[in-house]
Amino acid sequence: MGEKFVQSTLPVGLLVLAAGCAGTQRGPASGSQIRLVLERQAEAWNAGNIEAFMEPYWRSPQLTFSSGGKVTRGWQATLDSYRKRYPTREAMGHLTFGDLEITELGRGAALVLGRWHLQREEPVGGAFSLVLRREDSRWVIVHDHTSRDAP
Repeated sequence: MGEKFVQSTLPVGLLVLAAGCAGTQRGPASGSQIRLVLERQAEAWNAGNIEAFMEPYWRSPQLTFSSGGKVTRGWQATLDSYRKRYPTREAMGHLTFGDLEITELGRGAALVLGRWHLQREEPVGGAFSLVLRREDSRWVIVHDHTSRDAP
């Protein structure tokens, strides 16, 4: 699992997001902190704890989760969707993340691209992109776009 950390300029649409973001950490330290967020998410998932997996998501009705051509809005709706889609430990399988690319979008904002894989009776995986914002001393996921690989 390699990690690339790229400092970049912002497209105009992301300037609005970055302008409101607080934070002082920049550079590779931010990438390490974000990688740790994802490692903890995988650990929580693999322990069968969806609520702990959801901990880094923004607890706001403005959280967005895009998947399968649909957009879910809000932390609670996203949690409910996970519970419905993965009702048992067997359905959850064993989660791993790979091919992570963490790009700083500006002060206190980052984009993460990567791949996810669930090892289970019928393995499944795909790609994801996350937009994270630094709030106080932690990174929170404000947008998640996840897709599945074609069968």
